[in-house]
Amino acid sequence: MNRLTIKSWAEEDRPREKLLLKGKHVLSDAELVAILISSGNAEESAVELSRRVLEKAQHNLNELGRMNVKELTKFKGIGEAKAICIVAALELGRRRKETEVKKREKIVSSKDVFEIFGPMLADLHHEEFWMLFLNRANDVIGKQQISTGGMSGTVVDPKIIFKAALDFKASSVIFCHNHPSGNLKPSEQDIRLTKKLAEAGKLLEISALDHIIVSQHGFYSFADEGMM
Repeated sequence: MNRLTIKSWAEEDRPREKLLLKGKHVLSDAELVAILISSGNAEESAVELSRRVLEKAQHNLNELGRMNVKELTKFKGIGEAKAICIVAALELGRRRKETEVKKREKIVSSKDVFEIFGPMLADLHHEEFWMLFLNRANDVIGKQQISTGGMSGTVVDPKIIFKAALDFKASSVIFCHNHPSGNLKPSEQDIRLTKKLAEAGKLLEISALDHIIVSQHGFYSFADEGMM
């Protein structure tokens, strides 16, 4: 018995046709991914293959966004070109979210900081350390990457941090780094560094308002936890 392909389905059940007839919002995640990869393999339709990919990602688009080209090409039927399409589409989604966040100019809570850095850092497989520079009204006047490292840490130089703050003429700063492991608990090194930076800021009359740790599971705020 021949396997049914997408082309043999009723037209309204095909992902592309379904999108045209009923709109993008009615498509499942698997159907949207199927449109990206276009075809499946000898045993699976594009939708069936997409379901298997999503199952590997625990049916979580954030987890899918963390998968790279090499990981995606392990699936039979997904070559480099298809894997690149998936990675590119998810990256566009991430950038769209980041663009929407840029409309926010004032920081009033730790959540505001997470909305800026979460889309940038949560899915990375290595650590990065960033800063926000604020004026007296807590408006964001700039952001800058300070360092990048490996899976377990990155080196941060306080001299570089406060030189950047002085260059921006910032009244206050907020620090942020990610934990690729997903663990949001600050390490002893994170705690020591935060205290050191807060003390250095006092000497320069530049307030260190918060230090945010982000991962795919959310965020941790030193200020919210009374550790600033």
